[in-house]
Amino acid sequence: MKRIMMFLTMVVLLAGCKPGAPKCPAGETAGGEQPLGPATEPVTAPVVTPVKEEAKMARLDAAVVEGVIAALVKKHGEAERPRIARGVGQAAALWDPARDGDPKAFDAFCLARYVPEGAALDQLFERLQTNFETLFGHGSRVRLDLSRPVHLDMGEVLDVDKVFAEFNPSAHLQEDLYANRIAFITILNFPGRTLAEKKADGAKWSRREWARVRLGDVFTSRVPAAVRQAIDTAFAQADDYISNYNIYMEKVVGADGKSLFPAGMKLITHWNLRDELKSRYADKTNGLAAQRLIFAVMGRIIDQSIPQAVVNKGDFTWNPVTNQLTKDGQEQPVTAEPDTRYEFLLKNFQAVRAEDAFAPAFPTYVRRVFDRDLEYTEAEIEALFVKLVSSPLAAQVGKLIEVRLGRKLEPFDIWYDGFKTRSSIPDATLTAATRKRYPTTAAFHADLPRLLGLLGFSKEKAKFLQERIAVDASRGAGHAWGAEMRSDKSHLRTRVGKDGMDYKGYNIAIHELGHNVEQTLTIQDVDFYMMKGVPNTAFTEAWAFAFQRRDLQLLGQQEGNPLKAHLTVLDSFWSSYEIMGVSLVDMGVWRWLYANPNADKAQLKQAVLTIAKDVWNRYFAPVFGVRDQTILAIYSHMIDYPLYLPAYPIGRVAELQIEGFLRGKNLGAEMTRICAQGRLEPDLWMRGAVGAALSVDPSLAATAEALKHVTK
Repeated sequence: MKRIMMFLTMVVLLAGCKPGAPKCPAGETAGGEQPLGPATEPVTAPVVTPVKEEAKMARLDAAVVEGVIAALVKKHGEAERPRIARGVGQAAALWDPARDGDPKAFDAFCLARYVPEGAALDQLFERLQTNFETLFGHGSRVRLDLSRPVHLDMGEVLDVDKVFAEFNPSAHLQEDLYANRIAFITILNFPGRTLAEKKADGAKWSRREWARVRLGDVFTSRVPAAVRQAIDTAFAQADDYISNYNIYMEKVVGADGKSLFPAGMKLITHWNLRDELKSRYADKTNGLAAQRLIFAVMGRIIDQSIPQAVVNKGDFTWNPVTNQLTKDGQEQPVTAEPDTRYEFLLKNFQAVRAEDAFAPAFPTYVRRVFDRDLEYTEAEIEALFVKLVSSPLAAQVGKLIEVRLGRKLEPFDIWYDGFKTRSSIPDATLTAATRKRYPTTAAFHADLPRLLGLLGFSKEKAKFLQERIAVDASRGAGHAWGAEMRSDKSHLRTRVGKDGMDYKGYNIAIHELGHNVEQTLTIQDVDFYMMKGVPNTAFTEAWAFAFQRRDLQLLGQQEGNPLKAHLTVLDSFWSSYEIMGVSLVDMGVWRWLYANPNADKAQLKQAVLTIAKDVWNRYFAPVFGVRDQTILAIYSHMIDYPLYLPAYPIGRVAELQIEGFLRGKNLGAEMTRICAQGRLEPDLWMRGAVGAALSVDPSLAATAEALKHVTK
């Protein structure tokens, strides 16, 4: 599931880098399709007048910068010129004469604070990374503790709890570090490198050089505390909205007025709704009818025709197909949710857009997500996704699914779960097993050494990991929160009911355990603190997926199907096909937002519906035989974790490559080795992990081979 992103003010220390990166030309892509976006065919949507450009900080004159560079080169020698020029230039871009001093002050600062290569620079590096671990680690811990009442199932949530969850005590940290010039000392002596430089030169850098580069990634913007706090507040409010968006399924009925769902079932959107839909493939009696009802619920959420009275309430009986409400046999008036979903998305956009003026190296949120955080360009990721979703293999796998279902595909079959062995095991059977084994979070935590041992970790390593992972009962669907200092623990959150952990909660817990193990290994086993984590969010998702696909094995359920390996490949392909489509919608929406920054929530809703239909019609309608579907816009991440979705399919692509490499090897030992690389540039990390850069080609080749063996 989702992984909590700790944006500690100015930092891009993404635990994995999670949050968790190159360039493809616009134009023709695989299959002759055009990439979605303004570079080719624009998405049709309402156009509104853009707002005026935000005011920017005052800048030092170029002549001042050149004069400082010349003075430093004269003082320290020509060999220092490249680092001097880079450091002075980047410091000048963030120096505000009104707050930091006039050009003479800048000149004096640089001459006094620049440290040439040598032992003194090494000492400065060590001191900075040690102190940043203290700052970032304790800042993360404070945010974690203040959010506990909102994130955890620990009783009533008070209004003040929400206020504390929105509060970021580190909001002024960036301003303080610029004001006392620690930020400028860092920038001047350890300037950042561009993505192009990392990709071109990274393989030649030593571990220490890479750690210095990551230190240079810390200060790439100078965001005022008010802007930073507004972003934290917007994200926290959106997360609270999503975390409490539950549907009381026993009140959801079909045309006959009867419910197909058990009493007491309350499903959060979209995660539990989707997982309940997936679980119904094993129900040969009412499964299809239940899936159609869930699909109708999702459609109402997306277009906001859902009655406000059924959101997190169970007072009325609701037929989502006709959108009728009844109580005591009497039809009730319907008041639709007032585009609240899109109001939160719009607030997130407005909040992060306010940062643009203060991030000269990454002047849009889209650039910050892709170039800075993922370290892949948006064009590269789009080309990667389009190559898979436009592959003729999608139609072939779709035909196979139709044979296995004995019916035509319906739009919700993007979540077809029949390639998994567990799809033939009733959810009730699995839930009985998980509730017996895990009545509490403490029971799950106590079982971690056994689970990790089954995954190939030694007894000593399993115990080491258990001691550094805490397990909490989540109020929402679940997430993993990684430690930002070596003396702290990572936190695994999943839902645990009064009767124990159901299968959905267990499945999420195993996924989050993958995150937690990665988070722990990549802070405890990596040689430099500044190298902690993995390249980006996608790679922690890859490990989470690797754990999650072994959930039945860890539960002791038998999977004796001789075609299991091929079925797993087909499942991975179909899952990638779905989530890449979802991600293309998310990416298209953010392009639209930047093209239409003054849009209101109604216009944004219409744009999302249009973009979702466009992506569907391009890549899914030819396979499903039905057009103009909006289902790809259901994911809650669009609302509370802006532009997080692309990390999932990148993670799936990486996972398939990692799984291929792990075949016949010990997962625990290899994961320990691979994670010790830390936060290298993504493709460099992949080459060190499995010997090849990120690519969908292995997935396409494995899928083509699997189709030769799985014919029904």
